[in-house]
Amino acid sequence: MRRVVLAAVILLAACCLAGCRREDRNYRPSPPFDAPVRYAEEYEGNAYALSEGKRLFQAFNCTGCHGHGGGGMGPPLMDDKWLYGYEPDEIFDTISKGRPNGMPAFGGLARDPTIKVVGAVPEYQRWQLVAYVRSLSGLAPRNAATGRDDHMNTRPPENSTDPHPPRVVPPPPDVVEPKK
Repeated sequence: MRRVVLAAVILLAACCLAGCRREDRNYRPSPPFDAPVRYAEEYEGNAYALSEGKRLFQAFNCTGCHGHGGGGMGPPLMDDKWLYGYEPDEIFDTISKGRPNGMPAFGGLARDPTIKVVGAVPEYQRWQLVAYVRSLSGLAPRNAATGRDDHMNTRPPENSTDPHPPRVVPPPPDVVEPKK
């Protein structure tokens, strides 16, 4: 009986360890080069890539036109109506080459001369933006998508900070205390 219990515990521990797969964090993944499976693994299924895409969305002022995904001057990114396609390569093309009537080109070259070229954003960052834009309409896996806005987190919660006991420091000798 003891051997059966021990074998069951060992088997259960082995299953738990085999099932525990920690997400790899590749901080500069190589671009997917027309491989949708690789894109999904490297960017859309990666929490770090999604959070970086979210940070870049704010940094490049995409919220200025698209709001926080709900639209504004630019089209919304949270609904089911996509003007130029919702597939990763179509969104990448829009970000890279821009679109008429306002969407600038972030890839260093524009679709036509009327489109403003912002600069050459590295390709891996444009793929991170693609992953985040797709996540706005629920196209990212739930286990990789962020659950909160990081811009709201200014510091760790009070119960998670390291304690720093206060200490009394006397004023420098040249400071004169006011008379009462």
